[in-house]
Amino acid sequence: MGQGCQGLGREGRVAHAGADTTPRIAFRRLARSDFALLGRWLAQPHVARWWNHETSAEAVENDFGAVVDGVDPAEIFIAETGAQPIGLLQRYRFGDNRGYRDDLAPLVDVPDDALSIDYFIAEPSVLRQGFGSAMIRAAVASIWSDCPAAPSIVVPVSIANAASWRTLERAGFMRVARGPLTPDNPIDSPDHVIYRIERGDAPSPGASPPSSTPSR
Repeated sequence: MGQGCQGLGREGRVAHAGADTTPRIAFRRLARSDFALLGRWLAQPHVARWWNHETSAEAVENDFGAVVDGVDPAEIFIAETGAQPIGLLQRYRFGDNRGYRDDLAPLVDVPDDALSIDYFIAEPSVLRQGFGSAMIRAAVASIWSDCPAAPSIVVPVSIANAASWRTLERAGFMRVARGPLTPDNPIDSPDHVIYRIERGDAPSPGASPPSSTPSR
């Protein structure tokens, strides 16, 4: 993914914080065989509220096919616990998305080698059990390992999506800015908060399970 990053292997990398009861998360690359599942996930009300995606087979192909084909430099993974797919994780360099970097420039300085993530826990049966923050911790650990040039991970979140930014906080991210950005869902205001974690920051200790509402 981009310069200086190596892709995850089949089992991903598992990051723990706090007690041994922290959910174990593995990542595998998104494949076209996942598109039907992804369409169902995007239609889940708690995902659709924030991602605001079309869910038809054609729309899923249009939005995710380029990543699967390696044309889009972003990487998208299915998050699993055991053998159960439970959610999605996307990561990308700001240097590969300079328009987005420029949108953030009035609010926060973002180096080209910094990454961002998008994420959601889709399966209703595992919501509010700590899987959201466990997935983000695992994603952070994989980025530090796979992308040695990455100095930080920067994640904008709609201020209205409190469950998402609280999950970032539980995973060790710090709020560094607040300001207007174009929302993914037009029903939301432009008000966003910006979270950042730096390479070398200590992970957040285990805490009560977050409400695993998706972020974009």
